[in-house]
Amino acid sequence: MTDVVVVGGGVAGLVAARDLAKGGAHVVLVEAGDRLGGMLRRHTVAGLDLDMGAESFATRTDAVERLATELGLGNDIVSPDPRGAWLMTRDGRTAPIPQTGFLGIPGSPMAADVLAVIGQGAAFRAQMDSLLPSPVGARAESLGALVRKRMGERVLDDLVVPVAGGVYSTHPDQLDPDRVAPGLRAALQREGSLARAVLALRSRSAAGSAVQGLRGGIVRLVDELVADMTTYGVDVRLGTRATAVERFAVDTLAADGTRERLPAQHVLASTADPARTTLPDRTGIELVTLVVDQPALDDAPRGTGMLVHPDADGVAAKALTHATAKWPWLAEAAGGRHVLRLSYATRPHDEATDPAGVATSLPVEPDDAIGTRATRDASALLGVSVTADRVVGAARVRWYGPDLTAAGLAEGVVGIGETASGRGLAGIVAAARASAGRILGS
Repeated sequence: MTDVVVVGGGVAGLVAARDLAKGGAHVVLVEAGDRLGGMLRRHTVAGLDLDMGAESFATRTDAVERLATELGLGNDIVSPDPRGAWLMTRDGRTAPIPQTGFLGIPGSPMAADVLAVIGQGAAFRAQMDSLLPSPVGARAESLGALVRKRMGERVLDDLVVPVAGGVYSTHPDQLDPDRVAPGLRAALQREGSLARAVLALRSRSAAGSAVQGLRGGIVRLVDELVADMTTYGVDVRLGTRATAVERFAVDTLAADGTRERLPAQHVLASTADPARTTLPDRTGIELVTLVVDQPALDDAPRGTGMLVHPDADGVAAKALTHATAKWPWLAEAAGGRHVLRLSYATRPHDEATDPAGVATSLPVEPDDAIGTRATRDASALLGVSVTADRVVGAARVRWYGPDLTAAGLAEGVVGIGETASGRGLAGIVAAARASAGRILGS
């Protein structure tokens, strides 16, 4: 019997396996695919090594920063360019995201950058928040309902929908405020208005950027986690699918057809249905990366990127990151070229996934249907012509959220990863380390 079996070689599995092995446990990690890292991977586009998935991490906790420092990457933690991102409203207007906001909720409704987005009438309505009794909206079941009751429909539609909806890929009417904005309700009751609650939460946040990255890409976390696992003796089994996950054992099927039962004192897993071989019919995100030679982008005309209202006319992308404007290290590596990352809501397509159900990078021709859509959207969002002849490399990848229909784990199995912790690298890392710590302390 081994001490711990970890099912899944995504970042949660790597973090947990590394911590457990470092703490003296004998760990076996099984991964159905042929590589580790899950949604943290790299691909090469036009000769540039780029993050294939996440390219930053939230700094609301120090979970990722502490891990990166332990892995020897502390000196390579970087903050994004301070110019910040812009947004596009439903009717196609563009403007910088207001500086005093939180998830698009303005902390100063009459500020010039808020007026530029919502106009004077809507700003006066939002300012009425300060006159409303604090219980109004305090028990709203969604972030959208809370904002609508306190500040009105226009603030919700023009600010919160593109910002909060862009961050979480969900309309604010489906976002739980206690999950996406912990402490907001309490601050509303304490401060007496939603705007003052936003300012209070911002003042309590650590100074600096809300996100950070790593010089060379977030995927470097995977490189160092794998190196540490090797040092600490984790038994990694690639191409090995878990066919049954129980409290004290995992049944596996290797690529060569060998079946094995792995008894263990503890089992950690990210899904109750590891035998799934096809993706369920659920929506996801398609990320199209363009590397372009367009000097007109040198001045970053729309800051570090754009968040887009889902109903904006003429634009299919839900967001654009001007990666070489956001990350100076990448601009240096790109040598004058520009890296643009456009994200789209999509549905599953098996040709964009590997056998383990994890997205795979595919090349894109700039003048095919996907490339034409991406160049058209990039031009509209950046206000600069991005044509096929300016594209020197392109790729796409499709990512899918957790399959909640397969989220229930057998009693006693420790849940890790996105299904258990929700989206976001910071939360996934913190939860995986906490799970490993509880096992080591038991």
